[in-house]
Amino acid sequence: MAREADHLPLRRALIETARRMNTLGLNQGTAGNLSVRVPGGLLITPSGLPYDETRPGDIVALDDDGTPRGRLAPSSEWHFHLGIMKARPEINAVLHAHSMFATTLACLRRGIPAFHYMIAGAGGADIRCAPYATFGTEALSRHVLTALKGRKACLLANHGLVVAGTSLKDALRLAVEVETLAAMYWRALQMGKPALLSKAEMARVLKKFESYGKPITATRRARAR
Repeated sequence: MAREADHLPLRRALIETARRMNTLGLNQGTAGNLSVRVPGGLLITPSGLPYDETRPGDIVALDDDGTPRGRLAPSSEWHFHLGIMKARPEINAVLHAHSMFATTLACLRRGIPAFHYMIAGAGGADIRCAPYATFGTEALSRHVLTALKGRKACLLANHGLVVAGTSLKDALRLAVEVETLAAMYWRALQMGKPALLSKAEMARVLKKFESYGKPITATRRARAR
């Protein structure tokens, strides 16, 4: 059985980030879940336990084969958390939330197209909406993995939002950005059909995003002169 002392800093960071999801309005009550990669598997929030009541020892360790280690059951959505981690070695944290605007679009089974250049922050020229499947199932996990190909975020039909990040901080930041984009898109739809950026323009934006927020290297300094 996993001990509370195992990966204690990550357990605390997981709880802090989960609580921040609620504070930021990304989540309500016990909805949503969060995981972070550790050697041999991942740590994930437990099923049905309010984040304010969650303690480090409540966090569930999940082996690569899906075996849980802890005194509580893992989140019912552990299938897609584990699936994403196994399929995407560059991903170290997965966040799932029922944020208001992203979920509203998901209930309409609409993704978010290239109405704003910041869509590129999620890794591609759009944010897809995965087909519906019952929560906690392998079918849902398969849909999520398909919708996330070449992406770091997707919507889940009639369900919510999934974001994959290089760290807990990165996943939370992107979740806030995607929810903001969802809110902008929803508001734009109230007035008409938003103008979309072309594929060529999004390709240019995605190229620029390769260096977005990264330190200036000696080569880039030379080019900037």
